[in-house]
Amino acid sequence: MATDIKNVVHAVEAGAVMGLLPARPRVLALGEPTHGEDALLDVRNELFRQLVEEEGYRTIAIESDCLTGLLVDAYVTSGTGSLDEVMEHGFSHGFGASEANRELVCWMRAYNDGRPPSDRLRFAGVDGPLEMTGAASPRQALTALHSYLASHVDEDLLPCTAHTLDGLLGADDRWSEPAAMTDPARSVGRSAEAGELRLLADDLVALLDARTPQLIAATSREEWEPARLHGRTATGLLRYHFWMADASPGRMARLLGQRDLMMAENLLALAERGPTLVHAHNSHLQRARSSMRMGGLPLEWWSAGSIASARLGEEYAFFATALGTIRHRGVDAPQPGTLEGLLYALPDDLCVVDSPGLGAALADTLAAPRASAWFGYFPFEPAHLAVTDGLVFIKDIPQGRATSIRPSP
Repeated sequence: MATDIKNVVHAVEAGAVMGLLPARPRVLALGEPTHGEDALLDVRNELFRQLVEEEGYRTIAIESDCLTGLLVDAYVTSGTGSLDEVMEHGFSHGFGASEANRELVCWMRAYNDGRPPSDRLRFAGVDGPLEMTGAASPRQALTALHSYLASHVDEDLLPCTAHTLDGLLGADDRWSEPAAMTDPARSVGRSAEAGELRLLADDLVALLDARTPQLIAATSREEWEPARLHGRTATGLLRYHFWMADASPGRMARLLGQRDLMMAENLLALAERGPTLVHAHNSHLQRARSSMRMGGLPLEWWSAGSIASARLGEEYAFFATALGTIRHRGVDAPQPGTLEGLLYALPDDLCVVDSPGLGAALADTLAAPRASAWFGYFPFEPAHLAVTDGLVFIKDIPQGRATSIRPSP
């Protein structure tokens, strides 16, 4: 069987990745099957470095809070703040504790040193301000958007004052109440105040869009883009909180779908700016419909990658990552007959595979998807080979650079 697939296995380098694609995509996505393993991020860092230097990508985005990511972007582009500060405050889900993420930020800052603004490498988070324990208050996003508009449009065009927003928002801990994640009755997402804020957020975003020529001329595209981000985040968060307060059986699927919609909107905005590399969990970037079990219930939703792919067509490319072992997590050598078992039998410790070619070579010979011995690891679905541009396979994940993270919702 190894002989049958030898022509679809390549070294993990930029040239091999691009060789599997008809042209350079505007968005090139690399997924991972689990979080918290820096060995996976080391592979990401080296591949993204090559794609930046050889293929002209100028944004690196990761599965982290889009608002705190602005702190990292300011640091890597202009040196604002300190490395320790941005690693502590510029990442969500505990990703700032990762040595590999720290190395990525350091490399991006060094890469930009001495470069003109038009050629600098940008950083972005594509996730919403969400954690496993709840969703953030929309205060930061709403007030930043209102402040930007108030500084550049006539006062009588604004749908409300900053004081009105502050009163409707109330205390931030009402919004981030951890109990609301499992108890809809504890959410403020369907309160009268939240309903009014949704209308005001919609009006503020509409005003931002309607005044786009004026605002870009009065400020700059570099100032207008964060205002758009704040608008997307405000409306997305308020929608997320609305569904947190829902008691119907579709609640969790709605929340998962809303989160990925927020990620997709951020990713598409980055694609408008220029060629973008993005790294997140496979389930957020794949073209096929995503699924998982939570509380014993099966859940399905369309991922950010599936939405971006539907919008961008061939301008979106997705490379998933699969692996053989994470022995310190209880994930031992894969079973024979599975996709990972087949790749584990190859001599390569690290390789990139032509996914559609592999699927064609194997036809219907694969067994069922690999069983996961650890809840944090999601094996690759063989049925997804045909809708995946490439598969990065890492044979063994060593212990030693694992990161303690807060799983995202």
